[in-house]
Amino acid sequence: MLNMKDQETKRLFSVITMTAIVCFTISILVYGGLMYFNGSYSLTFNKKSVDRSTILKFNEARSILQKAYYENVDTNKLVEGAISGMADSLNDPYTVYYNKQQMKWFTGLQNNTENEYVGVGLPIMLDKNGVVTVLEPYDNSPAKAAGIKQGDKILKIDGKDITGIKDETLIASMIKGPENTETVLTILRESESSTKDIPVMRKKIKALVNIRSEMLNGNIAYIKLKMFDKNISKNFISQLNTLVKQGAKGLIIDVRDNPGGLYDEVVSLADRLLPKGTIVFTKDKSGKKHVQPSDATELNMPIAVLTNGNSASASEILAGALKDFKKGTLIGTKTFGKGLVQTTYSFKDGTGLKVTIARYYTPSGVCIQGQGIKPDIEIKLPEKYKDTDVAAIPREDDLQLQKAIEVISQK
Repeated sequence: MLNMKDQETKRLFSVITMTAIVCFTISILVYGGLMYFNGSYSLTFNKKSVDRSTILKFNEARSILQKAYYENVDTNKLVEGAISGMADSLNDPYTVYYNKQQMKWFTGLQNNTENEYVGVGLPIMLDKNGVVTVLEPYDNSPAKAAGIKQGDKILKIDGKDITGIKDETLIASMIKGPENTETVLTILRESESSTKDIPVMRKKIKALVNIRSEMLNGNIAYIKLKMFDKNISKNFISQLNTLVKQGAKGLIIDVRDNPGGLYDEVVSLADRLLPKGTIVFTKDKSGKKHVQPSDATELNMPIAVLTNGNSASASEILAGALKDFKKGTLIGTKTFGKGLVQTTYSFKDGTGLKVTIARYYTPSGVCIQGQGIKPDIEIKLPEKYKDTDVAAIPREDDLQLQKAIEVISQK
């Protein structure tokens, strides 16, 4: 006969099954499966994977919250929190549970092909300490008009401390909102001793152009990539071909302050530049290897790649592949060091779970997670431009770009 705690355990996991397993077809901790008994659902675990005492403690905590909390408790919300807590317990900032609103925002971000969107025009990334850091605010955006600058640290959104949130998508979803509504960002600027609250009005913003190209010195193609978003590889190849037709004899790719983006896009872009071989490969926890190959078509001209500490993820895939193939000279400072691959699982109720599933490696087998990629030629910008958008730095003061022009010209 089951004792009271065992009965409580059965009732607890009926709820978990209803909200998690029915919606989520991929098993995470579940080894037994779903059972229907006496009007309720139960979830079984392999006793080797979890202690009975842990299950009972979980159940007891749930019971205490339901009985002792001073307001009515929605058990569904408790379970939602438990699912989020499972992701948080892995101490991986890239493994995150998304509620419906956050998942909708994330999906829209990945598939955005519209000509405009509502927001403040503020790209962000987490720095080495996990603090939300502003990249270059978009031109003519509410964020730029409000005086927010590259390098600003965002500590609060509408009074809520966000320093414990380690996912850019969650933070972006908090900044996002209806048109003509205001959000207040509490920022810390390195040059100032105290924080300041900056109100920003959300507005419609035209589709962002994350690629820019021009010809330098008459025969050096320069292409700036702000992010590897949808269709960036197609646009890159198109603009590269145009510059080649105009007489380009060398190429500078600028991925400074590029936080990454879509894996498939950077692979497609790199394929245009590299000879036959491996662009990048991943390994999961079982050691299974997945290789992304390039074909024999390559770009036969000198290439330089500009990098800095904000060049991350997809930017590092490109930089690492060009370096390993000896197809490009890396110039600037060491990259960020994000070498993890995520995939997102969608639940039927509109929520989702983003999970780190593998590490990625450069063609030579180097995993840059936590390490970054050192440039072939290390050169820093003048100190006064430390937190300045590279596009705003006078050409004569952009020492990294000037070095790239010099290197290309000598080849």
